[in-house]
Amino acid sequence: MTDTAIAYSPARSQGQIMKLVLRWLLYVLLITFALFYLAPLFVMLTTSLKTLEEIRTGDLISLPREVTFDAWRTAWSGACTGIQCEGVRPFFWNSVLIAFPAVILSTLIGAMNGYVVAQWQFKGANIFFALLLFGCFIPFQVVLLPMARMLGLMGIAGTIPGLIFVHVVYGLGFTTLFFRNYYVSIPSELVKAAKVDGAGFFRIFWSIFLPLSLPIIVVTVIWQFTQIWNDFLFGVSFSQAGTQPVTVALNNIVNSTTGVKEYNVDMAAAIIAALPTLIVYVIAGKYFVRGLTAGSVKG
Repeated sequence: MTDTAIAYSPARSQGQIMKLVLRWLLYVLLITFALFYLAPLFVMLTTSLKTLEEIRTGDLISLPREVTFDAWRTAWSGACTGIQCEGVRPFFWNSVLIAFPAVILSTLIGAMNGYVVAQWQFKGANIFFALLLFGCFIPFQVVLLPMARMLGLMGIAGTIPGLIFVHVVYGLGFTTLFFRNYYVSIPSELVKAAKVDGAGFFRIFWSIFLPLSLPIIVVTVIWQFTQIWNDFLFGVSFSQAGTQPVTVALNNIVNSTTGVKEYNVDMAAAIIAALPTLIVYVIAGKYFVRGLTAGSVKG
């Protein structure tokens, strides 16, 4: 027995070395990819902290010789977005006013739709769900004219409530899909038992399904918030002066041709515009992956 163990020990040692080498190669590969994808953010951040003179005479990837936040102050409250020079501040708060109600409404309605399609099968439920899925893949450009006509008929064209309505409607297909795939994994016996106890449609939804939905709610909130905050096409098509989101302001700042091109201000404005979604993914990214796979067993 001892001779056998001695004979196999070199092979075992070689296997362990090979595993260690492969693990370190994997780490090196992952770190390389991480550095590659973080390089643009690094350039944006360092450029936003430099003066224009240093940007013109220095290296693109070099650290700032003297850190200054003047570009950030200008981007926030002084950059020109056309004839007005108010920075991105008013547009940032417009995006907040648009994103939060739209996320809440689309998540709540999507949860109820998914609950109905998954647990309260009615005639034509599969057709209804298929049409919702079809709506997920309609390009933004296709719905611009019909949506503009609808907003005009409703009297909310060019307003923040109008933009909220647009994002809620366009997001319902995705939110319904997320919740439906999650709710089909919940045993139908829960619904039957609740019915026996006298619980109705809304009581079952609020007391049973919604408390179990935290993982998929996190997924939906992150998805919807990212889509709505980063949207440009709907924002530029259905808004007017005073109601434009931050992405429209960022486009106006970056594409401004008046005076000297302030690259540090452009970079600072881009980071400010991207900061909310970046924070959301850093804080809740792992919950997004967990929630996305939570309903993948069935459905």
